Amino acid sequence: MFMLPPTVKIYVARDAVDMRKSFDGLSGVVQGVLDRDPLSGHLFVFFNRSMDRVKILWWNHGGYCLFARRLERGRFWIRDIRNSRGEAVEMESRELAMILEGVDLSRARMRSNWRP
Repeated sequence: MFMLPPTVKIYVARDAVDMRKSFDGLSGVVQGVLDRDPLSGHLFVFFNRSMDRVKILWWNHGGYCLFARRLERGRFWIRDIRNSRGEAVEMESRELAMILEGVDLSRARMRSNWRP
């Protein structure tokens, strides 16, 4: 599971992204398409069209970090974000961790947490 401070947000790009893009190309997508600041310290998640590759870009202590994962078989399953508003969808860290572990979130049910 990701251990992120509560101030860090995770944004998932609604549309598929060319996985040949690296640091500069993805930061350009963050600025131009998602209309966010890539230097904010938030995580930006990108999937390809076939949903078998993911890249996560974030700024950390003076430099970009890039996490990439390619599945040899199968695909990542996320909720339907293509019909959502805006170019990016905010996601919780536990959702991202489950997606990377192979959990199909379209069939999973999130129970509400009790908050005082």
